[in-house]
Amino acid sequence: MMEWIQWLGSHFIGMFDAGGKTFMGLVTGIIPTLVVLLTFTHFIIKIVGEERVNRIIQFAAKYTLLRYTLMPILSVLLLTNPMAYTFGRFLPEKQKPAFYDSAVSFVHPVTSLFPYANAGELFVYIGIANGIKQLHLPVAGLAVRYFLVGIVVILIRGIVTEAITKYLANRMETKSQL
Repeated sequence: MMEWIQWLGSHFIGMFDAGGKTFMGLVTGIIPTLVVLLTFTHFIIKIVGEERVNRIIQFAAKYTLLRYTLMPILSVLLLTNPMAYTFGRFLPEKQKPAFYDSAVSFVHPVTSLFPYANAGELFVYIGIANGIKQLHLPVAGLAVRYFLVGIVVILIRGIVTEAITKYLANRMETKSQL
């Protein structure tokens, strides 16, 4: 019985020691990079001007292709997760569900090239990237492909969700007229 308690105590503390080592690795590794990337993004917004950025988003909102590619990409890069969804304010109500679907689908692939945009998903990507490194394969290629496939996926999801929303709205309108 006593051996079991000793084993439990040492492994319990060992779990926290391992967590502390991981945390220190982040503090001396990725966290400074994330802070610099985020600072750079805000610097670019200040140089370009918030009003110009808003006009670009309003222009993109008019066109399906841009609405479900450029808008989610800029929203996630400029505002990060979860503030990115506020770009939906530039859209009519009937397009907001599709924009949200596109934006929420892009917060995962964006971490490959812009880890500051969704730090919560960074651990998933780092795990995948470490597996790729152990296979002695280039991580940069994975990051670019992950990002590009993400753009294709958000476009498809936006178009499909907009069509579904339109169908359901028409159906509800028809029912209310009966």
